[in-house]
Amino acid sequence: MMSALAAVMTVTAACGGGETETEEQSAETQAEESATTDEGSSDEEGTLSGEIAIDGSSTVFPIMEAVSEEYTKENPDVQAPVGVSGSGGGFEKFIAGETDLSNASRPMKEEEAAALEENGIEYIELPLAYDGLSVVVSQENDFIDSLTVDELKKIWVEGEAETWSDVRSEWPDEPIERFSPGTDSGTFDYFSEVILEEEDISKNAQLSEDDNVLVNGVIGSPNAIGYFGYAYYAENQDSLKAVPIDNGDGAVAPSEDTINDGTYEPLSRPIFTYVKVDSLKEDHVRDYVEFANDIAGEMALEVGYVNMPEEEYEKNQQKIEEAAGSAE
Repeated sequence: MMSALAAVMTVTAACGGGETETEEQSAETQAEESATTDEGSSDEEGTLSGEIAIDGSSTVFPIMEAVSEEYTKENPDVQAPVGVSGSGGGFEKFIAGETDLSNASRPMKEEEAAALEENGIEYIELPLAYDGLSVVVSQENDFIDSLTVDELKKIWVEGEAETWSDVRSEWPDEPIERFSPGTDSGTFDYFSEVILEEEDISKNAQLSEDDNVLVNGVIGSPNAIGYFGYAYYAENQDSLKAVPIDNGDGAVAPSEDTINDGTYEPLSRPIFTYVKVDSLKEDHVRDYVEFANDIAGEMALEVGYVNMPEEEYEKNQQKIEEAAGSAE
């Protein structure tokens, strides 16, 4: 992690023939020192301060919230609250130049990248961890032991199954209660791509950007089903059951091992934060980003995700250093 940078530059000017510095030169030196301090984000003692605007995915939120908590313990004069507008909502703010970091549970879309280019905003993409999008039912559900990918699609696509017996004839003739992340969520986008295959989601699905609302909705009924990031399942596994998914090679449940080794298909995915290059000019932002990269793997494990191999974080650090150099 980058150490806090002193914002005061010592400028010396020597006169020819061994003469002492003139009053005019001293005044210029003081002006340069003052300007440097005003532009920086650390005081004369090297203490970092300032605000960092962070928003985006609810899936990435637990990792970045933990990062901010740890960072502000060491740097109490830096404010780095983490907002939750969903991946799409976060990118809207990023494109508008309102945020320094944008968290996402999916890669940036082509149209979002084009909008950033149009607005003259350069950015870097930093993968943080792996997540297994978890399909869950209530602990009271006693009939689902696994689902195929085709059955999962049938449950969620508009105009397909209305009752559980429409999915498998031996299951109850009870209406399916669906709880899904909202359309601004990267989790919704990913599920739509790999499960719904871009078809419309059931009109009866209850959508929310707040994963805790989804958790409580599924817990509340034995006929409910939902999906969200693995961390929210892990946090509520006493009340929820993760449904093993069969992609053709047998049913596999989400776990740290199956997410990391890729056997939990097709619902394993990387999650990201995107950093505005110009923001790295600010000492406190660059320090925060390097700190986040240093501990993202540790924080991912603590909140229920899976850390990446160390070489991936080393690649991130190289991206940060190159971007910070180009921003100077």
